[in-house]
Amino acid sequence: MTIAVSSQSTVADRLGRPLRDLRISVTDRCNWRCPYCMPAEVFGERYEFLPRPEILTFEETERLARIFAGLGVRKLRITGGEPLVRTQLPRLIELLARIPAIEDVALTTNGYLLGGMANSLKGAGLNRVTVHLDSLEEETFKKMSGRPYGPQKTLEGIEAAARAGLTPVKVNCVVQRGMNDGQLVDMARRFKGTGHVLRFIEFMDVGTRNAWNMKQVVPAKEIFEKINAEFPIEPADREYRGEVAERYRYKDGSGEIGIIASVSNPFCGDCTRARLTTDGRLVTCLFAAGGKDLKTPLRAGATDGDLSDMITGVWSKRSDRYSEQRAANTGADGSVKLPRRKLEMYQLGG
Repeated sequence: MTIAVSSQSTVADRLGRPLRDLRISVTDRCNWRCPYCMPAEVFGERYEFLPRPEILTFEETERLARIFAGLGVRKLRITGGEPLVRTQLPRLIELLARIPAIEDVALTTNGYLLGGMANSLKGAGLNRVTVHLDSLEEETFKKMSGRPYGPQKTLEGIEAAARAGLTPVKVNCVVQRGMNDGQLVDMARRFKGTGHVLRFIEFMDVGTRNAWNMKQVVPAKEIFEKINAEFPIEPADREYRGEVAERYRYKDGSGEIGIIASVSNPFCGDCTRARLTTDGRLVTCLFAAGGKDLKTPLRAGATDGDLSDMITGVWSKRSDRYSEQRAANTGADGSVKLPRRKLEMYQLGG
């Protein structure tokens, strides 16, 4: 499936997909060690993250975001690693929120530090926040976060974000068979009627560290059936083109949930998202093996026009559709027959 380019678009890829969203990873560091992203046995105390000179400065990030805006980007999402461990992050939010063409600045976080930062982020111009929460059950939470504490700080962060006006707060839950798939109804019960939007995400093969197998995936149909059996739901219209979640509203009017079926029902044909890595590479797919270095020419004196041409050149040649290819190349044993190196989640920010 391809999508038409609106009259406002200035660049489209080979499948007719416009450039509308930019996800900016501001750090490769994180205070959690989720097994499917940054397993503790790999990312231990001696792991060497990017040295500070290799990371884009706030001014460099703002300049690139402004150039992307000139090519059609209207939404920015700040990611990581865990973005809230980046020092003085509200200052970057303020710079990005001032870009005239940008309509929305959002942030994805594990929520652990959010309680103490929600007000300053809102004051700097952040519009929305998405919080990652895989379980309400303490032991499961510990296993899935790789940390020896429960979900309380994350729950406090969600409520702090709501009080600060970063609404609606979206809560992302990665569903993994044998880990938290028996807790989905409890998650729905916790957030039903709160105004927060709970979204269940099929476990994906991002990066190379998580030993992913199709048998670990709980498909969207099964997630829907589990929730619907307890709390009747019905489909709701998408809010915008390119929205990744299928939306469902509770029939009693007490809110909605989302299900992101990136494995069982890929949505590559509607993908309008580019990614900027912590070290300044342009990446055109969550499952990419590499990216275009923008930092080196930027620091070597490239003009805005030069950088704009580089971005246009990459995007106009884009034909990524990994999730659709994965679906067509998954064996009966659940393995994917697409051998390739991939960038890690903490480098891309999801």
